[in-house]
Amino acid sequence: MTNAAVERVNVFLAVRQAERPARRAAFLLAAPLILYILVVFVAPIVMLLSTSVANPEARAVIPSTVAALKDWNGTSAPDEPVFAAFAADLKKAQADRTAAGLGKRLNYEASGMRSRVMAAARMAAGMEHGPYKQAFLDLDPVWSAPDTWAVIRRAGSEFTSYYLLTAVDLQKNPDGSIQRAAPDQAIFLDILGRTLMIAAIVTAATILLGYPVAYVLTIAPPGVGQFMMLMVLLPLWTSLLVRTTAWVVLLQSDGVINDALMSLHLISEKLQLIFTRFGTVTAMTHIQLPFTILPIYSVMRSIPPSHLRAARSLGAGPTSSFWRVYAPQTLPGVVAGGLMTFILSLGYYITPALVGGPGDQMVSNFIATYINRDLNWGLASALGMVLLAVTLGIYFVFLRLVGADKIKLG
Repeated sequence: MTNAAVERVNVFLAVRQAERPARRAAFLLAAPLILYILVVFVAPIVMLLSTSVANPEARAVIPSTVAALKDWNGTSAPDEPVFAAFAADLKKAQADRTAAGLGKRLNYEASGMRSRVMAAARMAAGMEHGPYKQAFLDLDPVWSAPDTWAVIRRAGSEFTSYYLLTAVDLQKNPDGSIQRAAPDQAIFLDILGRTLMIAAIVTAATILLGYPVAYVLTIAPPGVGQFMMLMVLLPLWTSLLVRTTAWVVLLQSDGVINDALMSLHLISEKLQLIFTRFGTVTAMTHIQLPFTILPIYSVMRSIPPSHLRAARSLGAGPTSSFWRVYAPQTLPGVVAGGLMTFILSLGYYITPALVGGPGDQMVSNFIATYINRDLNWGLASALGMVLLAVTLGIYFVFLRLVGADKIKLG
C-alpha cells in the first residue's frame, strides 16, 4: 500500500472518529421514537403473529392425554392407557371448570365436539376405575373414530397452522395433507376479495372527485382557496362515528336524500340507499376524500405555473397542455393519496357496520366478531395477519411498479 493510500485510510478513520459523538447524539435523540415504534407497532404485530399460531388449550387441559397420544398409530382407536389418561385429565378439567375451553378449541376443527367433551367430562368425574375405553365408546361412538383422536393430537401441538389455513379457506386432513375447505365453510377469500373491491372503488371515487378539487384549490384566489381548504379539513375535526351516523340519517328511507328526491318528483317511491353497497361506498368516499385531496394538492402547489404557459406558447392547446405537461407532474400526489386511501379503506369497520348490509361487511368486521362475540382470538389474529400481508404486498407492488420516488405526501 502506497503512502498516499495509507494517508487516505488514516484521514477516513479520523473523520469517522470525529463523527462518532454526533452519531451517538443523533441516535440518542431518535431512541424515544425507535422505542415508541417498537412498543406500539412491532410488538403488537409480533403478538398478533404468535396468537395466530398459538395452541395452548389442549396442552393445558389434557397434558397426560397429549403425551399418551405421541405413540398412537393413528389408524384405529387408541388403547386403554390413552383413554385412562383422557379420563384422568377430564376429571381434573371438570373440577377446574376448564373442560368447556377444551371443547370449544376442538369444536373449531370438529363440529359438535364441545358438547361431547362436556358429556365425557361429566362421565369421567363419576368414574372411580376402568375400563375407561369401553365407557367412552358406550357414551358416544365418536370416541372410536381415529379422526377424532387425530384432531386431539393436532390440538396438543405447541403451534398450529389451523387458524392461518382457515383464514385462507384451507384445512388440514387427518393424514396431514392440505385441501380446500368445504364450499359452505370457504368464506374468507370471498370476504377478502369483497374488502379489496370496496377499497378499490372508494380509492377510484376519491381520486375522481378529489383531483378537480385539488386543482381548483391551487388556482383559486387566496380567500376562496382558504375557505375551500377549511371545508376539506373540517370533516377531519369530526369523529368518524359522527360522520358515519350522519350518513345513516341521510341515506335511510325517510332520510334527507329520499325526501329531497321525492320533493323534486325525481322518483315515485323511496329508494333503498342504506344497508347497501352504494351506501357503504358513498360514506367511505366522503370520509376518505381529505386523505386523497391533501397529497394531490401538496404536489400541485409545487408545480410552477410557467410550465403550462410554456406549453401554450409552444402551440399546445389547453387540454393538451394540461394532460401532457401538468397531469404527469401530479402523479406522485395521486399515487400517494390513492395508496393512503386504499390502505386505510382495507381496515374499515364502523362505516360498513352502520350503513352496509350483510353482503358489505369487510374483513375487519369479522375480526371484531371473532374477538368480541366468539372469543376466537386465534382466528381473529390469523385474519389480521392475512390482511396485513395483503396490505404489505400491495404496498410493495406499488413501489415496484411506480417507484418510491413517485410516492410523495408533500
